Amino acid sequence: MHRERVSENVYWFQSEVYAQVTAGVIAGPQWAVLIDTLALPEESLAIRDFVEREVGVQVRYIINTHYHADHTWGNCFFPGATVIAHALCRQLLEERGIPSMEAARRQNPAFKQVKMVLPHFTFNQGALTLRVGKKNLTILPSPGHSPDGISVLVEEDRVLFAGDAFMPLPYVVDGDAEDITLSIKKFSRMGLENIIQGHGDIVLRGEIDAAVKENLAYLTNIRKVVKTALRRRAAQEFLDENNVETCGKSRVYLGGLAEELHRRNLLALYQQEKQGEGK
Repeated sequence: MHRERVSENVYWFQSEVYAQVTAGVIAGPQWAVLIDTLALPEESLAIRDFVEREVGVQVRYIINTHYHADHTWGNCFFPGATVIAHALCRQLLEERGIPSMEAARRQNPAFKQVKMVLPHFTFNQGALTLRVGKKNLTILPSPGHSPDGISVLVEEDRVLFAGDAFMPLPYVVDGDAEDITLSIKKFSRMGLENIIQGHGDIVLRGEIDAAVKENLAYLTNIRKVVKTALRRRAAQEFLDENNVETCGKSRVYLGGLAEELHRRNLLALYQQEKQGEGK
């Protein structure tokens, strides 16, 4: 697991095992806030060990940016912590997360110790604020990757934990391309020093404009590809011709997963558009 100090009392963690998924910690003098957990139990436990041993406090709050397993299944390793999330996050964890976790526990011994901890405190509109020591955190809706997406702004440092609404490759299979476009545009107007992506490396101040433009261009490109495919007899062949690089992204992103995620994006958008035509 990679770890980096982003600013005073703000830390970033990145998995070396699964898709460069990230988590964050904002520490105060008496307790800390954890933003998401990591994919495997040992990684979440390593974060807890760092916070307790190196920082000298315990995690009192966990903010889940969305319901996906690689960001939530580690909640159970922070006993006594209050979990904060969007109301849809709790609903989706109940409907999809619990069955998925039960299946994973049967198939993979690594998850046998994992238990579902649902959000204790939820919201469904506006923003929440939370003060941690000298830091003010603003929790904002940021849908698009999934409908329950939220992001967390560290006001004093202008550091945004964006969840999966900002990634090296926008991924909309469980979300909405228009929603994620609006979320990314909102981020671009926030005067940020850093964007902590839900997966991938930290985006630094001098890189933010270019990263935003690249993500918006990619979303525009895949929507154009899908609209053209809908007019073609050999639609699947046309989709196959338009790989991740022809749509403006590198295939090496996310540890080499970019092409596979891109293919899923195209198929999901195509199916959505096809269903829309049938209505």
